Amino acid sequence: MNERKPLPIGKQLAYACGMMGWSMMINLIGVILIYMYAPTKDSGIPVLITQVAIFTVFNAIALITAGGRLVDAIYDPFIAQVSDRSQHPKGRRIPIMKRAIFPSLVFCFLVFFPLFKTESSWNVVWLAFTLVGFYMASTTYIIPYNALLPELAPSADDKVKLATWQSVGYVFGIGVASNAFNIITLFADKFGIDRLAAIQLTVLCFALLATLLLFIPIWAINEKELCVSKPSVVPMKQALRQTLTNKNFLLFIVADFSYFIAVTIITTGLLYFVTVLLQLPESIGNKLMITMVLVSFLFYPIVNYLARKIGKKIIVFVSLVLLSFIFLGVYSLGKWSIDPELQIYGLIAFAAIPLASLNILPNAILAEIIEKDSRETGESKEAIYFAVRYFFVKIAQTIGIALFAMFLLYGKDVGNDFGVRLNGLLGFGLCLLAAIIFLAFKEERKS
Repeated sequence: MNERKPLPIGKQLAYACGMMGWSMMINLIGVILIYMYAPTKDSGIPVLITQVAIFTVFNAIALITAGGRLVDAIYDPFIAQVSDRSQHPKGRRIPIMKRAIFPSLVFCFLVFFPLFKTESSWNVVWLAFTLVGFYMASTTYIIPYNALLPELAPSADDKVKLATWQSVGYVFGIGVASNAFNIITLFADKFGIDRLAAIQLTVLCFALLATLLLFIPIWAINEKELCVSKPSVVPMKQALRQTLTNKNFLLFIVADFSYFIAVTIITTGLLYFVTVLLQLPESIGNKLMITMVLVSFLFYPIVNYLARKIGKKIIVFVSLVLLSFIFLGVYSLGKWSIDPELQIYGLIAFAAIPLASLNILPNAILAEIIEKDSRETGESKEAIYFAVRYFFVKIAQTIGIALFAMFLLYGKDVGNDFGVRLNGLLGFGLCLLAAIIFLAFKEERKS
């Protein structure tokens, strides 16, 4: 068995490119999907699917999105087991990732290419089919990709460094995807095409760039040379049972679950916070994203330094507590005698501080949990652990969207905004709960 050495910086950057490509695709769906299939009257986009409320709370696009995520979540353990048990001569992870790239590209584009340009029930069926196809293809890439992290990074410090670069890739992917509307407007004006065609052209360009980024780890990382691992022989049910009886992992997952519900609420509600609570234009959203990214990056080196000096647990705990009070700030937006733009920029800048550590450290912590389990059981079940985590993340995101929509029933307009503010209180409680749960987590410190 070869001794593992720290991954060269060039390989770390190549690994991060894969996360950036995945982030671009997944966030294109998040940024454009609802805008296109639940358009405003002034958007210039034709109505493609029914807009009738279902159960007085949800519309068709919300149910399709939630259903797609649930199917995807159920698929996670399957692809994880395939990866963990793979005996491919080129490795357990890279060959599976490679097969997932072109299906991800095709389905990402087809999601935004409805069968008819008018309202049709066939568009509903087509959207459900292509969205599930995209989620499953992207999961087939990201589960083995994440499972590479503990295999590529031998020490605890190496795991934090690689998780940092991974987080940088993810945030850059969000940054690129958040500029989609600027490119849509540019294409519409430059080529004289309608808004729907401009969206489709933009998605195609962004998805092709993302595809190139997804291939970079495939080309740059030789799994058989850089990783020391062996195929798992544990059946899926037994692997899941072993994973879910790991007490430390359960504490991590429950805290993570609560945190992701809160984060989904704040990302889903940002437009409401800006336009309803502060009565600012929608266009400020891209500037807020850039502010968050820049402030977050400033704290990445600090997070790495503190993780080495005082450990990861205390940083995550403090970050969750800070984020809970930022949610209280959401509840109070528009009530202060301060310039509205200053309020939202200040809140976003402060939120970027705890998010810097919460973007980096969970994957590094999970990689250490996995490594400890591998030492104790003699089985390599990296992908199963990441699959279980992503299963609960996707369920949390679905619940977060549903809770946000339900709270809006109590007021979502200027002058009647109590439902929007209630989401701030919910986020406060969820983050505080996550912090309290994480206190019971036992960190394995090495001198």
